[in-house]
Amino acid sequence: MALDITGKIIQKLNKTEGVSKAGKPWSKQEFVIETQEQYPRKVMISTMNDKVTELERFNVGDMITASLNLESREYNGRWYTDARAWKIQGNGSAASSSPAADPFHPDNEPSFTADSSTDDLPF
Repeated sequence: MALDITGKIIQKLNKTEGVSKAGKPWSKQEFVIETQEQYPRKVMISTMNDKVTELERFNVGDMITASLNLESREYNGRWYTDARAWKIQGNGSAASSSPAADPFHPDNEPSFTADSSTDDLPF
């Protein structure tokens, strides 16, 4: 199951590193974002290996969109759910809110004027 969630990073937890049974190094970092809805929700998301370095580009307070997979697993009769990010994109507040950055903003509609000097249509 793949989902996208947008929100502000409110906390970055410490990075955890180790070595797997197969002898491969791994790293994991979790972070919490708060959605920007009428009733904001806090969601903890985890990143693994190369996505940890992708997360390092962002600071607490940055707006991001995280594409994530949800997965649940059973351990000793209890179920645990993990939200793991596979892509993290920044949502720059200045860039995303300016009409010039949005080609579908109403202020960016093309103007259609009757200027015959630049008309190259054959009809």
